[in-house]
Amino acid sequence: MTDRNNPYLEGLFAPVSEEITAHDLNVTGRIPEALTGRYLRNGPNPLNIEDPAAHHWFTGEGMVHGVRLRDGRAEWYRNRWVRSDAVAARLGEKGPQGPRHLDMDSAPNTHVLRFAGRNLATVEGGALPYELDQELNTLGPFDFRGTLPGGFAAHSTVDPATGELHAVAYCWAYPYVQYLVAGLDGRIKQRVDVPVEGGPMMHDFSLTASYVLLYDLPVVFDREGVRGGDNFPYVWDPARPARLGVLPRGGPAEAVRWLELDPCFVFHPMGAYESADGRTVTVHLVRYDKLFDRNARFGPDEAPPCLERWTVDLTAGTVRQERLDDRPVEFPRIDPRRATLEHRYGYGVLQPGDGYGAERTRLHLATSQDLIPQEMTQLGVGLVKFDLATGATQVHTFDPRGDVGEGVFVPAERGAAEDDGWLLAYVFEPERDATDLVVLDSRDLTAEPVARVHLPVRVPVGFHGNWLADED
Repeated sequence: MTDRNNPYLEGLFAPVSEEITAHDLNVTGRIPEALTGRYLRNGPNPLNIEDPAAHHWFTGEGMVHGVRLRDGRAEWYRNRWVRSDAVAARLGEKGPQGPRHLDMDSAPNTHVLRFAGRNLATVEGGALPYELDQELNTLGPFDFRGTLPGGFAAHSTVDPATGELHAVAYCWAYPYVQYLVAGLDGRIKQRVDVPVEGGPMMHDFSLTASYVLLYDLPVVFDREGVRGGDNFPYVWDPARPARLGVLPRGGPAEAVRWLELDPCFVFHPMGAYESADGRTVTVHLVRYDKLFDRNARFGPDEAPPCLERWTVDLTAGTVRQERLDDRPVEFPRIDPRRATLEHRYGYGVLQPGDGYGAERTRLHLATSQDLIPQEMTQLGVGLVKFDLATGATQVHTFDPRGDVGEGVFVPAERGAAEDDGWLLAYVFEPERDATDLVVLDSRDLTAEPVARVHLPVRVPVGFHGNWLADED
């Protein structure tokens, strides 16, 4: 199934071929007893690729990898494909029952969250989420009890003040994006269709106490690419203006203010909040100068993604864009209790070279061949903590031959300080040829890990995850 002409099927990107269940995992260090729940992470793990050379990393079927922690023990590790009809058929199983949107048979591969008592694997572009049980088995598509008007989104935000779930969904077939709010009963309670032209990719959005921020940027749906058989038909359109939409949370689509931006692309905001006087909005995010321009076939490879602060002046209608750090970084996260609120600390994955595109791929391919260029051994991979007030950073580095996934912050207790807790991430360990779930003290990222849970297998490079505490 792999092909040397496609780096996203090789090295640490290569899919795994089996679903594993392992109990009573070995642990180095001590797992905090407060960590009672499941750490889940989603990512592409393709099955039976007909043309490996044409395969796009973003389109592989989703596989969720999970570790169950309780009473200071790592009770199990599981990895399970999300069962779409096609995945179930390839595995010789009956397909899941339930609704579909536009007959899309998608195995969501991007994120996983818990909301309204349900574990949901998500993806963007018009497909529905799929519900999983507590042991990661697929229950079927979920349409928010029949209230979801179309597809859903890869990313969503729970408002800590209300517990409601907010998302911005897009679909190639629609001339608008949808701002959606789900209530605690698991039903969609608000929908706003915001007209946009040209089919822009809106992978994520930002939420404050009063506003929804929409990133209408120059990566658009490519109809010619679809006709040409592209698996991932999105390209950079240099003629398309970049703009930021500011939508009042309770307002209609007509209330959106569109503000001009320098050309760029944003996959992942870190967080956003309003000033005390309500005149400005501050956004921390990861920005690409350009994306999918030279080569949309494999993945992001144009320019390093860097952390920026955007200050939105709601009176003047302007956006000031300021780079905070020159190092390539992706997958930014904050304390989820600070979503929509002012936050001092943020976390991200330091990336070798130009991010998770060409240089990182070269590194993983070199790893698989035990040939690492000297200049790449100095790049490293690691987790970084940003003090957004002072500009100080802390970094925990890992073996440069390996890989570190998204760092997810878990507070030590409900009322703990903003950075009092742990950072959890999957880290590939080349000496074991397998992956660890690493637990770091978020107050001192430079310290030795609090614990390492030794998984029996490799977790491929993937996307996003969450800590699902038992009480949630």
